[in-house]
Amino acid sequence: MVNVLTGPKGSGKTQQMIELANQAAKVSNGNVVLIKKSHRNTYSVDFSIRTICMTDYKEIETIDAFKGFLYGMAAGNHDIESVFIDSVLKQADISLSNLPSFLNILKKISEENHIDFFVSIGASKEELSDVDLSECKLLN
Repeated sequence: MVNVLTGPKGSGKTQQMIELANQAAKVSNGNVVLIKKSHRNTYSVDFSIRTICMTDYKEIETIDAFKGFLYGMAAGNHDIESVFIDSVLKQADISLSNLPSFLNILKKISEENHIDFFVSIGASKEELSDVDLSECKLLN
């Protein structure tokens, strides 16, 4: 399943993602992963959550490279239950125009590996009007 949290910059999505990840870690029998752009705002992340800061992986610049990164995580750890991707539009070359194809990649990885994805998108619902979110669960 792909869960989506939307809202404009400064609306508190990062803190909501951290809170959701912390809640998931408390009830999860497997591993929880939080992917962020930088090391900022990681002080409130539960120590059991595997936090990945993409600034440490500067070579991942395209959707295909990011997809390979996600598949590699899933292949290397079959115990991952949830992956939280904060500020997805700041990751690799993901933009509003190619967001639908990226969400389809997440749906496929989710189905194949039984991983729930949680994605925050720094855009208003009006900006996302052309993006089909019908197969995603909207968190707000």
